[in-house]
Order: sequence, then C-alpha cells, then structure tokens
Amino acid sequence: MDKVLSLGEYRQKRDFTKSAEPEGELVESGRSRFVVQKHRARTLHYDFRLEHGGVLVSWAVPKGPPEATSPRRLAIQTEDHPVDYIDFEGEIPEGEYGAGTVEIWDRGYYDLRLWTEKEIKITLHGQRLKGKYVLIHTDQNRWLFIKERERQVR
Repeated sequence: MDKVLSLGEYRQKRDFTKSAEPEGELVESGRSRFVVQKHRARTLHYDFRLEHGGVLVSWAVPKGPPEATSPRRLAIQTEDHPVDYIDFEGEIPEGEYGAGTVEIWDRGYYDLRLWTEKEIKITLHGQRLKGKYVLIHTDQNRWLFIKERERQVR
C-alpha cells in the first residue's frame, strides 16, 4: 500500500453537483484520526477510516467493528476518501454511488504500531472503540478486523 494514495477512484464514482460529499484533496495533516460511519445504503454497514498518507484509508465492515475480543470481522477495503470526509454526515441522494444515510458512529485518534501491506496494528482512542486492534490482509481487498486481548500485568 503506497503511503500517498490517489483519490481518483473516489472522484470517478461521484457526481459532486448532486451529492454533498466533499470532493477533497490529498492533505497531510500530520494527525492520526479515525472515524466509523454508520452507512444505511443498499445494505447497512459501517465504514472504518484511518487518516494516513494524506487520505482516509477505508474499509466497509458489514457487521460493524468489533467492540470485544472474540469476534473477527470481515473488512472490505474500499477506495480512499479525502481527509475532510472524516466529518461527513448526511444523505447521499438516490441514484448516486453509496446512496443512503451516513452518520458518525465513533471517532477519535489512533496510535500506529505497525503498517505493512499485510498487517496494520493500531491502538484506538475513540468514544466507543478503545484498545489495541489489528487489520490482517487475507486476499485481494479482504481483511480481518480484530480487537486484541489486553495482556494482564501480574
């Protein structure tokens, strides 16, 4: 995964004269923010986005992000989104890509522990999601999204 990724696919899928979604630019803010957006589109899912390399690297998580250590959740990597999408909430009009309601479900900051093509390790500091998480690349655009167990100090 390149550090600075393109927004070309994001822009090709949208008509910004019809949708209030931000067009955005590559922006290196130096921050490590994340957002989870509940997206009531054709099917309900959650979009998990990490600010990284001037974009929001994004995954669709059909069953929502894991809040406990036991479930392993499928996360399907989607196109990168502009950083200013981190605050987007609203209605994407019928007939447009991703039509439906988008609302912020959680947001916060993360500490990056590892970022490779096969694995991303982060510690989330959100309103709902807190703790150590890992995304493991399995094949093509599929990842596993896992909350790691906290180790007990004795």
